[in-house]
Parts: sequence; structure tokens; C-alpha cells
Amino acid sequence: MALKIQPLSDRVLVEPVAAETQTASGIFIPDTAKEKPQKGTVVAVGKGTKDHEMTVKVGDTVLYGRSAGTELKFEGKDYLIMSEFEIFAII
Repeated sequence: MALKIQPLSDRVLVEPVAAETQTASGIFIPDTAKEKPQKGTVVAVGKGTKDHEMTVKVGDTVLYGRSAGTELKFEGKDYLIMSEFEIFAII
């Protein structure tokens, strides 16, 4: 099913990976102590601007900062929408 949202300009829609719920040693992490993920999958990309051609594409796994983007909920899922400049790397 295609996503019914199209970012504008140099914006990218990212689906963050799920936050860790358990440590490597088996201790469960409460919701209040979970760290915000800094990795996600690109699900939609804007067309860029006349001065900036987009580098990322749908399906890329990317790394971004803790405070990057704006959180939004769309069709029951959590996403981040951010400028491509807020993305540090494609992995």
C-alpha cells in the first residue's frame, strides 16, 4: 500500500525503528527510560529544490540526531518529518 503523504521541498518522512525494550543482559527498560531512536527508514521523499537535489531515497536506512524532525502520527503509525539536512548518514 502506498503512503498517502508527499513531503514538500527538501523534506523527508522517516519511520523510526522501535525503541529498545530490553537490555543485552535481559533487563526490561520502562517506557520513561527509553531513549528516542536515532535510526529509521525513509518512507517518502520530497522533490528537492532548484538548489538542492535529494540524496536519500525511499527505503534508505538513515541516522539522525535526537532532536531532529517533527514527530507526527499518520494512519496510526509514528513518523518523523525532517529536512534532509538533519540526516547525518545513510547506512
